Amino acid sequence: MVPLIAQFLTRTSTVVAAAALCWCALPVLADPPQSPRPDAPRNDYPTSARVEYVQECIAKNGGNLADLYKCSCAIDRMADHLTYDDFVEAGTFARYSSLGGEGGAEFRDPDRARERAKLYRTLEAEAYRACGLKVAAPAR
Repeated sequence: MVPLIAQFLTRTSTVVAAAALCWCALPVLADPPQSPRPDAPRNDYPTSARVEYVQECIAKNGGNLADLYKCSCAIDRMADHLTYDDFVEAGTFARYSSLGGEGGAEFRDPDRARERAKLYRTLEAEAYRACGLKVAAPAR
């Protein structure tokens, strides 16, 4: 018969060895850290914003479903150059800069508004050209 203390030490050392083995193996067995895909857009916009842009783009270009891929290409190119917040700001200034009266003055008169609207229109025109869409005539 083995003394009780010897049994205890054997079991304890086995448990400690098993725990150490599991602890050491954890980094090897764990999933590697996720790095961004190299082909992923630099700035990930919400899906709803991308869908809204693509639908407006298709409507602007005649409503052909064939333009779906071209318009998706355009928003991807815009996302490569603007963060989502910058995209929203610049798009808002570009869209509402043609409003008349005092209400439109906020979107057309400040220097920042003009710069952001111009940037948006330039990036959109470049994206349209690169993706095979008709470049719209500048609004202003």
